[in-house]
Amino acid sequence: MKVILLQDIKGLGKANTVVNVKDGYARNYLIPKGLVKEATPANMRELERIIAENAAKRAENLEEAQALAKRLETLSVIIKGKGGESGKLFGSVTAKDISDSLKEQHDIEIDKKKFVLEAPIKHLGEHEVDIKLFADVTAKLKVIVE
Repeated sequence: MKVILLQDIKGLGKANTVVNVKDGYARNYLIPKGLVKEATPANMRELERIIAENAAKRAENLEEAQALAKRLETLSVIIKGKGGESGKLFGSVTAKDISDSLKEQHDIEIDKKKFVLEAPIKHLGEHEVDIKLFADVTAKLKVIVE
């Protein structure tokens, strides 16, 4: 029986895909639990519409991410930190600190999980931080620690 997956199911596939499963498995387990629906012509048309909407949303999100990346490339964030004479900070600057400063200084809100820091910043000076905005869109932000 051909069914349309309504959500990701381990061993079968991802949501909004058509898979072939045994009739008993579909009727007795998948359909009653609301995990799939039968691949009727009407449901297939609805699936095509959903896939087209998802593609349009993805394209729109990609454009927004690219525009934000261009804007971030021109910005810098200044973070105050106490450091010793050798330029080493007392403490460190984390992705959360950078995210908070970016919101405060430029009114741009980016989740701290999108910042790519191999380790927290522990030295005064200028640093480049990568921000993964979308699957293949990455921006560099200049972070100045004073």
